[in-house]
Amino acid sequence: MARKSWQVHNFLTVNKSFAKTTNNNELTENCGYVPCTNLAPQFLLFLIQDINTPFIMTDNVQEFADGENTDFETVFVLKDFDSPDYSYLYKRDNRIVGPPVVLHCAAKEEPLHFSCRPLYSTTMLNVSLCFTGFRNKEEMKNLVNLVHHMGGTIRKDFSTKVTHLIAYSTHGEKYRLAVCMGTPILTPSWIHKAWERRDDTFYFLKEFRTEFKVPPFQDCILSFLGFSEEEKTNMEERTLKHGGGYLEVGDERCTHMVVEENSVKELPFTPSKKVFVVKQEWFWGSIQMDARAGESMYLYEKNDSPAMKKAVSLLSLTTPNSNRKRRRLRDTLAQLTKETEISPFPPPRKRPSAEHSMSIGSLLDISNTPETCKSSKPSKSSTPVLSKQSARWQVSKELYQTESNYVDILSTILQLFKLPLEKEGQVGGPILAQEEIKTIFGSIPDIYEVHTRIKNDLEELLSDWSESRSVGNIILKYSKELVKAYPPFVNFFEMSKETIVRCEKQKPRFHAFLKINQAKPECGRQTLAELLIRPVQRLPSVALLLNDIKKHTSDDNPDKITLEKAIESLKEVMTHINEDKRKTEGQKQIFDVVYEVDGCPANLLSSHRSLVYRVETIALGDQPCDRGEHVTLFLFNDCLEIARKRHKVINTFKSPLGQTRPPPPLKHIALMPLSQIRRVLDLQDTEECVNAFALVVRPPTEQENLLFSFQLTGEETVKSAWLRTLCRHVANTICRADAEDLIQCTDPDSLQVSTKDMDSTLSKASRAIKKTSKKVNTKELGLMESESSVMQNSGICFLLCCQIYF
Repeated sequence: MARKSWQVHNFLTVNKSFAKTTNNNELTENCGYVPCTNLAPQFLLFLIQDINTPFIMTDNVQEFADGENTDFETVFVLKDFDSPDYSYLYKRDNRIVGPPVVLHCAAKEEPLHFSCRPLYSTTMLNVSLCFTGFRNKEEMKNLVNLVHHMGGTIRKDFSTKVTHLIAYSTHGEKYRLAVCMGTPILTPSWIHKAWERRDDTFYFLKEFRTEFKVPPFQDCILSFLGFSEEEKTNMEERTLKHGGGYLEVGDERCTHMVVEENSVKELPFTPSKKVFVVKQEWFWGSIQMDARAGESMYLYEKNDSPAMKKAVSLLSLTTPNSNRKRRRLRDTLAQLTKETEISPFPPPRKRPSAEHSMSIGSLLDISNTPETCKSSKPSKSSTPVLSKQSARWQVSKELYQTESNYVDILSTILQLFKLPLEKEGQVGGPILAQEEIKTIFGSIPDIYEVHTRIKNDLEELLSDWSESRSVGNIILKYSKELVKAYPPFVNFFEMSKETIVRCEKQKPRFHAFLKINQAKPECGRQTLAELLIRPVQRLPSVALLLNDIKKHTSDDNPDKITLEKAIESLKEVMTHINEDKRKTEGQKQIFDVVYEVDGCPANLLSSHRSLVYRVETIALGDQPCDRGEHVTLFLFNDCLEIARKRHKVINTFKSPLGQTRPPPPLKHIALMPLSQIRRVLDLQDTEECVNAFALVVRPPTEQENLLFSFQLTGEETVKSAWLRTLCRHVANTICRADAEDLIQCTDPDSLQVSTKDMDSTLSKASRAIKKTSKKVNTKELGLMESESSVMQNSGICFLLCCQIYF
């Protein structure tokens, strides 16, 4: 039939069969809020009267379907869009609406909506959909009809006008555009659910978006390479939770292979071109966005071999010349520590002197080498040399370096974690509530601000250094701000950690957010909780460095008194921190170390220090004690106590009954701040070197790097775990995030380190004799030499050594 324009008055033909009988009084009381399924014919007539539309009731729609009238248009109200009446009217191009349309127009006091298609409800009014990933045309046709019945529109191409994307998979350009634009991506079930609720006029589609959202790993089968078993299990569980599946690496059915790029240097096989080989950031990024991330940004690329290993291998060539070996060793240590030096300040220079001139290249210096001084009479002997750096300047420079690293870590916390979490318009909505963000980060911005100013002042001081410049004044200048900023954060640090743990368990997107940032170089593989502990550790470290500066400050220097005041001001800040933060068990462990080590420094006792690790080793070089000595290393959170086994010389037989405590079994050698460790060397196992490691150490009073090499004894200590723990605390002390970069895998031959004779009985005896000779006077030595010919062939010498040393 020919349709008239909408301005023509409507005439409703109501099919009596759609309504159920309901008490009219109840309908009157609930007018406007009654589901259409409960509408009685009388109530529907009441609503039609509200929109001023004439109507008739009929059981036979066919008598009106073919009739034409130039004065009005007939609109049919049907309950069942699957009935024969609907099919009859639809084929004859009659206008059809459902009861919810009448209810909606009556509630809004609007005329009937015009629609060229049958309109059952207004559930999807103002909704524009686009479809992707459908292969069954019949299913898609059915969905399109349901959308049209609920007032929605369909667009073939994706654009900004599309409000929802209905997807069967996460592939395709439409899906990628929807992710970029933040358009909701839903499954076809969402449309079916809306149709089930078509009679509910007040049904809101937004309430069911989360339930029917397309998961990020739909139609994806993942495999994981290079992860620990615990991490792999965690990722597999999250894959299932987010709509995907997983198989073992190498299975042809896999669509993605997720690679731990830091541990996998080379793929074990060449994957199929159909498989995406991606970094782990793709996995966690998809979970954070709650949508599949684009693979092109996260493709795995083979890591090149570090240049450092090449440099070490080149230096490992053997040569019979001992001087060349020693020089090569110094060059190797300088190369290994080159990356760890970040100071922009060259050391003070000394004027050229022909009497004391020497080659710069012969110095083993990890600081920046200054440019050659200009001279009116250049000559070979006029090459400027570095004066011996004062210990006060060295420790002051170390204070600046650690302060600069600390500020960088605070900046990382703010830029990578806090600001993105606070950012508006996040894909998928806010990751955390504002209250949770405030609890986690607390006063970090205030701490960052004050330490940035301290760093700038230290930089200015070192740029124009003189021994009379005051370091203590800088700390005193900001003491009040430190008192204000630190206690609120440190006192509630446990609550901050608990909030992180709780949110990470309850909110998968937050867990993924943390995983993504943890893999970034700025974080050095550290978790957010590990980064946030730095403010708790910083003030004690600053106090220790100020104490070192004070030790190397002369009594007539005005800064001596200022430094004492600065140290007291830091103690005042720390007294504002709850005493509950101090761990009683940790303090007990420190006392045990003091009792066990003879000559242990009293300053080892500190309320902010705790014992982390204890390892038993054998010294492999002449530093910090003789080769073959049994050395115990006590790792604290900020220092390393080095003690050797005591040499028990039996010259008398005194009874120990009068002693209240047995003599300490260990002898103190050195208490070394972790900041002096420039590099930790993991020595590769060879035939001549097994289970060994080394430390490249640079004390502030030394001009060259020192090499401390050890062999681990006992099976209870795993070398890799020990070295990682050591590097983590070294990085914490010098405020660096890249703890893993402090470990360098090195060929022991390049450092002239060997464990070949450590298990030899004769070698042990010879080392014992060597140690004995240091304690025997000339007379005793003469006696031993006169008797040596008698004992030469009897083995008594070996027995004597066993009796002397335990």
